[in-house]
Amino acid sequence: MGSAEQISRPRTGIQPFIEIMDCTLRDGEQTSGVSFLPHEKLMIARTLLKDVNVDRIEVASARVSEGEKDAVKMICRYAKQIGKADSVEVLGFVDGYKSIDWIVECGCQTVNLLTKGSLKHCTQQLGKTPEEHIADIIDTILYARSRGISVNLYLEDWSNGMKDSPEYVYQMMDALCTADVKRFMLPDTLGIMNPLQVIEYFRKMVKRYPNLHFDFHAHNDYDLAVSNSLAAVLSGAKGLHVTVNGLGERCGNAPLSSVQVILKDQFNAKTSIHEEKLNDISRLVEGYSGIAVAPNQPIIGDNVFTQVAGVHADGDNKDNLYCNDLVPERFGRKREYALGKNSGRANIARNLQELGLELTPEQTRRVTQRITELGDRKEIVTQDDLPFIVSDVLKHAAPEDKVKLVSYMVSSAYGLKPLASVKVEINGEQYESDSTGDGQYDAFVKALRKIYKDSLDRTFPILENYAVTIPPGGRTDALVQTVITWRNGDKLFRTRGLDADQTEAAIKATFKMLNLIEE
Repeated sequence: MGSAEQISRPRTGIQPFIEIMDCTLRDGEQTSGVSFLPHEKLMIARTLLKDVNVDRIEVASARVSEGEKDAVKMICRYAKQIGKADSVEVLGFVDGYKSIDWIVECGCQTVNLLTKGSLKHCTQQLGKTPEEHIADIIDTILYARSRGISVNLYLEDWSNGMKDSPEYVYQMMDALCTADVKRFMLPDTLGIMNPLQVIEYFRKMVKRYPNLHFDFHAHNDYDLAVSNSLAAVLSGAKGLHVTVNGLGERCGNAPLSSVQVILKDQFNAKTSIHEEKLNDISRLVEGYSGIAVAPNQPIIGDNVFTQVAGVHADGDNKDNLYCNDLVPERFGRKREYALGKNSGRANIARNLQELGLELTPEQTRRVTQRITELGDRKEIVTQDDLPFIVSDVLKHAAPEDKVKLVSYMVSSAYGLKPLASVKVEINGEQYESDSTGDGQYDAFVKALRKIYKDSLDRTFPILENYAVTIPPGGRTDALVQTVITWRNGDKLFRTRGLDADQTEAAIKATFKMLNLIEE
């Protein structure tokens, strides 16, 4: 191993190119409770290949199910249409050609062949000698190539192999380094390594086999997957494996978004990734997987481009003193300034400025005081709430809402779809409609959509996301906060409603949205 300076210093002069393989559809689907439908797999694969522009995707394990086979077939057909058939890969096994035949039937062109990278796995799980296992591997490689399938090779449990049985790893590599294998993929299967170990073991592999292409596959059991991935690149890895949102078994894998920005900003490396699409793929996978992204998850979390402290907003007003290279516009996002008890006048001034509201210093002070009071009660204050707070605090004769709910009725009965009847007033005119839906709120919104389409000939914003929260403690009489994300054309925004009834809270959030777009 080199000195600390050699280990930490990024390369200069040349920008190494690092291949990115996304494993969300294979390894990521091993997350507890996650199972993608075939059409969901196709949509994720399309976005990864076309929009995010990853180099490769691992989409399934061979022979899992007929549904899995259907998904792989669809993905391979799509990849072929866009000229990326060789970017789709399937995990296969040394199983007497069964995996290879399955992959061929799917129309896939690449197998990621799973072999044993530690002596313990070879002898105890397979019950074979290294020589027997190597013979089986070579036989499978020859058969795959005879069927026109390219071969990448996983050394499962390679990290423990290097720790406990390096002579076995070298025996395997010595026998396979001249085989027709495109990439050797070195996984930290149990997530046991730290960056110094990755550097030590990876450099030994690269030094001994300098002409081979090595990938690194990290797991996050010690929260070191991203650090270990960087250490692997620093030591000669030419490819990294990631998943969207860090999905994966146990603690997950290295997150695509974090690996990308660290490679670019900290290592000066090149990838094929389109950063402005990272947030889009994150939201897509979040929706299909049902696994929420933590608000403070770097790059993709809801809060990561939100300044809370007033001093930070003040510094940003004075030449962006609290900004770094992770500017939100890189990722198709924008910086926000949270409103709460720590906001201060600078935060509120930034939000007022974005809304086009101009207040005197005294008026700003009074609005700040009210927001601080709300924050002390742990109430969430958003930019959308700000005009209402301003009107309330300053006692202005606030104009009436242009869209009002006159009356509504929602009903549900066992075995029947919920029904909603709605009467609204829009710019002084009243309209009525009714509809059924999959739930009470769904029926309510469908009735509103009818009014906007049939009576006004206008487009109703698309509901992108719907989240419900209650205060800690979970009492049945707790207030419900409903947060709805809307898309109106190319604009994305959120509105919130608070009520003891979930449907009523959602309706309040909906009418906030309708009045915002009227303005």
